[in-house]
Amino acid sequence: MGRIVIPKEIRRTLRIREGDPLEIYTEKDGGVIFRKYSPMSDLQDFAVQICESIGSATGRIAAVSDRDAIIALSGAPKRELMDKPNSPELDKLMEQRTHYLCKPGDAPVHPTDSTEKYRLGVASPILSQGDLMGCVMLLLNDDSAPVTEADQKLTQTIAGFLGKQMES
Repeated sequence: MGRIVIPKEIRRTLRIREGDPLEIYTEKDGGVIFRKYSPMSDLQDFAVQICESIGSATGRIAAVSDRDAIIALSGAPKRELMDKPNSPELDKLMEQRTHYLCKPGDAPVHPTDSTEKYRLGVASPILSQGDLMGCVMLLLNDDSAPVTEADQKLTQTIAGFLGKQMES
């Protein structure tokens, strides 16, 4: 029937959800490799350039994540955030498919569980044909100025643009 059962522990470790696409490779010795496929990986170089442009224009920390981890970053040390799994709070925000704007007094929402140094300032989901692909974020640290509605409009515009790129 063309089905493969992946044990629950492996699905949990790799954060594979029902319906997630997988890439399947074979090795020369007959081994089989499964890797979670991210459609955003096709746009990773583009996302890096966008983050660098946002960072240089605004002086803010810009990041793009797919549904699992941060795939592009500018304005912060890459070793602290790149390829780190999204925090459960970020996952929840993305699943709600709503735009987020941090207001003074809000509890901090961290982009990953690996750092408490950075928190979300604004976040906009990347949607392509109604499917959630990832998120565009501006991150804050202790030295950051508060985010504005203009910052939110910027992330919404970039998220919309990346979503359209995914469709073509």
